Amino acid sequence: MAKNKKDAEVEETKAEEVTEEAAEETAEAKNEKDARIEALEKELAAQKEKYMRLAAEYDNYRKRTANEKLSIYDDATGKAVTELLPVADSVRMALENLKDADAEVYKGVSLIQTQLDRSFEKLKIESYGAVGDAFDPQLHNAISMVDSDELESGQIAAVFQTGYKIGDKIIRHAMVQVVN
Repeated sequence: MAKNKKDAEVEETKAEEVTEEAAEETAEAKNEKDARIEALEKELAAQKEKYMRLAAEYDNYRKRTANEKLSIYDDATGKAVTELLPVADSVRMALENLKDADAEVYKGVSLIQTQLDRSFEKLKIESYGAVGDAFDPQLHNAISMVDSDELESGQIAAVFQTGYKIGDKIIRHAMVQVVN
């Protein structure tokens, strides 16, 4: 019996050692698992950040190319219209000089002027620079200065050449006379 008691104690000690070893192995496995999870979470965060940066770069690229396409259209339209501006100027001068002419001739030239204005409107071409407008050196090219009792200082007194723009892009500056 003594031997059985001793054997039981030895077996119990061995069982405790095995349990302690199993607990240590379980703790080590858990630590390894936690470390692995943490590493995977860091890798996931890095990949997510990389993906977000790529998505932002693509969005910026898409917006930039869309703006470039619009700019190219405006540039091409501006260049084409530049060739038509002398015709528009001639028609305007003809209307100014035909006031005493035959009514039918004046009406015909007036219709041509209307067609040009509609075409410019469809192309989003705006004319600017009228008598009485405030002088803006960004838009107007001052050719001369004049004194006037009717207009205030800094206003346009006469327009020698109408200015044109498409959006914010100037196609041709207006040539004007400014009041002192």
